[in-house]
Amino acid sequence: MVMNRPLLKSICSLRHYSASSANVLKTGGILKQARTFSDSDIADYSKLTHDFNPLHFDLKCAKQAGFTEFPVPGMLVASLFPRIIACHFPGAVYVKQELKFRAPVFVGDKVVGEVQAKNIRQIKEIFLVKFVTTCSKDGEVVVIGGEAMAILPTLSIKQP
Repeated sequence: MVMNRPLLKSICSLRHYSASSANVLKTGGILKQARTFSDSDIADYSKLTHDFNPLHFDLKCAKQAGFTEFPVPGMLVASLFPRIIACHFPGAVYVKQELKFRAPVFVGDKVVGEVQAKNIRQIKEIFLVKFVTTCSKDGEVVVIGGEAMAILPTLSIKQP
């Protein structure tokens, strides 16, 4: 399925933040986006993935697991990483992602996803980039950490 460009542009521009003012990705360069997840995001995610873990819908189950409210699915939060990369580098191919889930995210929490270029290697006309990936909430609590690898068609950063 191919998305039309106006829809893709609106998706990529939602709550965009970038710490980089340069137009070319370099080692150490950071790209960020923020998002606040809602109950409907969890419902949509569950319908799409067929992941109906009661932890996200049954308060009794969530409390038995040690939560005070429904946690947002970790993979939904981690979806910020490919979103950030694809919005800035259309045509990027996601190759690998390692994740460490460190703290829960709840509906209404403002989460900031960040990808930082750790290593850039040119292979002919493309670029293989390793990123350090982090999601945090409340400006300091790391909820997800890890690394990603993507093939980029260019190092020119597209501003969504």
